[in-house]
Amino acid sequence: MESLLSLSFDHLSSFDAGKIRKGLRQLEGLLAQICLPGSSTSSTPDRRRSAVSTPSKERAPKELSQLKDDPAFREFFKLQEGFEWNVAIRLISCLERLLGKGSNDFLDGQNDLLIVSTLDLLQGILLMHPSSRSLFAREIYMNLLLDLLDPTLCPAIHSSAVHTLVAALLCTPRNTRTFETLDGLLTVTSLFKSRSASREVKMKCVEFFYFYLMPETPADSGFAIASIHNGRNGSGSHWGGEEDGTKTAEEKQGLLGRYLGNVADLVEDLRESAVFGGG
Repeated sequence: MESLLSLSFDHLSSFDAGKIRKGLRQLEGLLAQICLPGSSTSSTPDRRRSAVSTPSKERAPKELSQLKDDPAFREFFKLQEGFEWNVAIRLISCLERLLGKGSNDFLDGQNDLLIVSTLDLLQGILLMHPSSRSLFAREIYMNLLLDLLDPTLCPAIHSSAVHTLVAALLCTPRNTRTFETLDGLLTVTSLFKSRSASREVKMKCVEFFYFYLMPETPADSGFAIASIHNGRNGSGSHWGGEEDGTKTAEEKQGLLGRYLGNVADLVEDLRESAVFGGG
């Protein structure tokens, strides 16, 4: 599995669009091997490379209860605990390079597609490996997601960025505090109010507001990745330290109310409809 990750990382570190696309497909194929039934990473190397090149689009994903006992998933999860093989940090670096590319009418379209694909993979990784979410406690990485909500970018990027933002904040209060500190609420509400925002993007923003207003619970202690950089557990870790305190739904309602006028209606709807299973 390390060789497959190394190959995809090499492609993702390129400035060539074709190589980046290939690296994303290789990662998608590896995750398909792990998450989709009827595939096995314990087969021969040739079959493994074939599966990485041609991910399935038809098979239903495995249930989470199946994944946790799957040897391939456990191996992948273990590799994600260290910096060297962590997929999320490679995808973040790839996003930084893609955002830094110059403007070109034809290449812009290609670049937008690569950004969307990278965000979609990042969202999946953050859901598969919760510890990687702690990266977004750092302002530099949270700012990257907020930059992707710039109204001048295309709607597809906005939608994928909002989904990825939800995955980054999920069950991780410290990330939410970083998001608030960086005026993330202002960024999302500004996009929501933008005349150029598509109807779909506005709906994604509303879904985000519902998510944000839900009560918080402290992150599980297992979410903290042991520091590989300095050889200690947690203290001084590249991935972030202890979780900050949570905020109540009422406190967050007050924060969002600074930028949005109908927050009370959203809260009432959240309570009555049990959105996202809340109630």
